[in-house]
Amino acid sequence: METTFLLRKLEKFNVLLASKSPRRQELLAQLGISFAVCNSFVNETVPQGLSVHDTAQYLAQQKAEAVFAMYKKQKELIVIGGDTLVTLDNEIMGKPANRKEAFRMLKKLSGKQHAVISGISVVTHKKILTKYDEALVSFNDLSDEDICYYVDKFMPYDKAGAYGIQEWIGCRGIRKIEGSFFTIMGFPTHLVWNMLEEIIL
Repeated sequence: METTFLLRKLEKFNVLLASKSPRRQELLAQLGISFAVCNSFVNETVPQGLSVHDTAQYLAQQKAEAVFAMYKKQKELIVIGGDTLVTLDNEIMGKPANRKEAFRMLKKLSGKQHAVISGISVVTHKKILTKYDEALVSFNDLSDEDICYYVDKFMPYDKAGAYGIQEWIGCRGIRKIEGSFFTIMGFPTHLVWNMLEEIIL
């Protein structure tokens, strides 16, 4: 499908992003898509026994479906939801609650490779499509001073794993990534584009 064809097709839809994340908003805008933003207000409770990949997809779909339910009377509605998880040694690292927790997470990630899984869900009146993308991130060894500087200056309490790859810690500490940079940012743009192509055909 030609790029301009997809963008033209999307013009007749009301596209909503079920996320207040400025990073997701920025990346969706960079795709050239016009959209509005709506917070899903979802309580991120997950059924027991889900894998980390299923958890990311479950939460993304919960957010998209919650926003869709608010606006379902609108015709030609597309809602996009996303969720990102950081996992190391079978531990899911969510958003840190405080400075101590952020420090602990980054100390644990220091010198190791971890996985970032971003789930995406696209909901319309006719179809629900939910997928995920995964990337691997390798950190250099981080000193306590490095970690304290980053946490105190950037306060990464809204970020899974207590870091944003696009911030100082990414420039200073990440030595290798395998996969999409945008997946690590929390919004795998290539996957979103492919899903939108699939959903409107």
